[in-house]
Amino acid sequence: MSEKIVKELDRVVIKFSGDSGDGMQLTGMQFSDTSALIGNDIATFPDYPAEIRAPQGTVGGVSGFQLHFGHMEVYTPGDYADVLVAMNPAALKANMKWVKSGGTIIVDIDTFTPKNLKKAGCMDDPLKDKKFGDFHIIEAPISSLTLETLKDSGLDKKSILRSKNMFALGIVYYLFHRPLDYTEKFFEKKFAKVPEIVEANKKVLRAGYNFADTIEALPSYRVEPAKIEKGTYRNISGNIATAWGLLAAAEKANLQLFIGSYPITPATDILQELAARKDLGVKSFQAEDEIAGICTAIGASFSGSMAVTTTSGPGLALKSEAIGLAVITELPLVIVDVQRGGPSTGLPTKTEQSDLLQALYGRNGESPLPVIAASSPSDCFNYAFEASRIALEHMTPVILLTDGYIANGSEPWRIPSMKDMPEIHPPIAKPNDENYQPYKRDAENLVRQWAIAGTEGLEHTIGGLEKMDVTGTVSYVPENHEIMTNLREGKVEKIANDIPDLQIIGDEDADVCMIGWGGTYGHLVSTMKSLQEEGKKVALVHFNYIRPLPKNTEEVLAKFKKRIVCELNLGQFVKYLRMSLPQFEYEQYNKVQGLPFTVSELKEAVLKVMEEK
Repeated sequence: MSEKIVKELDRVVIKFSGDSGDGMQLTGMQFSDTSALIGNDIATFPDYPAEIRAPQGTVGGVSGFQLHFGHMEVYTPGDYADVLVAMNPAALKANMKWVKSGGTIIVDIDTFTPKNLKKAGCMDDPLKDKKFGDFHIIEAPISSLTLETLKDSGLDKKSILRSKNMFALGIVYYLFHRPLDYTEKFFEKKFAKVPEIVEANKKVLRAGYNFADTIEALPSYRVEPAKIEKGTYRNISGNIATAWGLLAAAEKANLQLFIGSYPITPATDILQELAARKDLGVKSFQAEDEIAGICTAIGASFSGSMAVTTTSGPGLALKSEAIGLAVITELPLVIVDVQRGGPSTGLPTKTEQSDLLQALYGRNGESPLPVIAASSPSDCFNYAFEASRIALEHMTPVILLTDGYIANGSEPWRIPSMKDMPEIHPPIAKPNDENYQPYKRDAENLVRQWAIAGTEGLEHTIGGLEKMDVTGTVSYVPENHEIMTNLREGKVEKIANDIPDLQIIGDEDADVCMIGWGGTYGHLVSTMKSLQEEGKKVALVHFNYIRPLPKNTEEVLAKFKKRIVCELNLGQFVKYLRMSLPQFEYEQYNKVQGLPFTVSELKEAVLKVMEEK
């Protein structure tokens, strides 16, 4: 047998796809973790089925996990896959259009039966269609070889077939020269109490690796480690990063963290992660509904805890009345909204940016609060910390917007040292302060003091009725209501003095500026770099602080002749910019498909704006 040629690649996109019971998320995470541990930069995109209980073998039940890894900086999970692993006909049908021309498709040929083809809605076997496409097809008998590998294991057939995803993983590990030991150690830890499962998974993983070694037609590639800053790294998802950012903020504020939340896709992981941190003093409450969740958090804030509530889309709508209560009482509270497709129940497993206007204005009365947004999975740590800092130091509820794409996605994260993180200083009133008044404010930032419930000498009235300026007693005086309304508005606007200036990324002398916010950053910066490689001048302005906008926003936007706002909704941020800075004209590019942008479609949109006179 001739020795295989190993090709060196800068970066690769792989998609694992199969039925929702085929373990594609686990398979993808194992490949991602292994790649991160050997030094590649990565970005991932788990793609969950739209239907929770879609019939097995149908397109509606397909679960996918896409990852992009390389030896240079990676910003997105990639547009089109170099390699697709399809565990059944439905997975192939759902993902064929996302494979690059000339790409490799590995299929479990055992599943391509007439029955399964019919379930997937295939009239004929696409693998036998001469018009199928320019792909390198590897027909691997994954199911039958898994059964053969474990025929003497003592496990039943159903249990054995649960391991077939590891056979597929072994093939791809061979394809890209990945070591097996990280995954084998994972088996030993996860299934420590069932050694027969540990051994079964190891055997199937190795069998897949060895099978790939026998296929002369299977290409072989190597992707070298990326050059990254020295430090301790881990692979982290956006939801876990959010939870850890909240934990770090509580420590830096020297407060106990309380989370009161109702489980809702795709935000539940934050609640689960914090509930597991009793060792760090976290108190968690899983409420029966969204309203109870936020109300317990407000109560915890009144009692002196750093309070958090988490939700998504329709859950934010349910919390709106209680958010108004936090606004009028001026208590610190972090509200994390992991956006998903809407309206109503909408698309729980799909991503969108369509909660922005709800976050900004979705409450009764004049009810202002700060709104910030994270840009990437690891960035969720920074902005969870920042949302907490603003809430605690400015005595206000804060909405932190992430989305399903960055919440479920993952990337390598350099773990910071707590000693390098800034201290957080809540304005806590001192006991027996004779000059204490509940709504007496700091003259510079209009922030009132935080009188922790039970503190001696600081008894005061609090609640949802309008308060008298300074004294905090219930007031129906019309002029006072206007004063308090303006003070609450002014307090939020003054937060602009406490946030960074807006930065220009790319060519400051470009005519065209791309504008984005939140989780679209990776695709926008990748688009900018791709255009620059083609000799085009283009800039990117990306917003993390949305209300208030950074103080230099007008100055920055004035530098460009054309501005194109790109967002995963029908134009909510561009509407906000048109209201806030109406002196500028804005083009827009919008997508509402439950999917992130692709670099190719963004390039087309930007080039169109460049060509317009």
